[in-house]
Amino acid sequence: MDKFQTLKQMMQTNKMAFDYNFTMMMATYEQNKLMLHMFLNQSTDIPAEAKDAIETWLQSYRKGCENLKKMTDEGYQAVEKSMESSKE
Repeated sequence: MDKFQTLKQMMQTNKMAFDYNFTMMMATYEQNKLMLHMFLNQSTDIPAEAKDAIETWLQSYRKGCENLKKMTDEGYQAVEKSMESSKE
């Protein structure tokens, strides 16, 4: 097995690990979001402004996670492309 094939397998393993961890992170986010919404809906002493701020924070967090995933995928594609071009 040549070094490029070994490096490619390492990158694929790293990407698979990242994808799995990202999926688990987003599943945890969704569960926590549901629990937080249940808490906020049942609580009567939290002002509406605070609820709006929490919702904005949750949306920002989700957008940041999606941007992280997008940038990571683009990074893996760039590395694979550069590995292919250096192989030739």
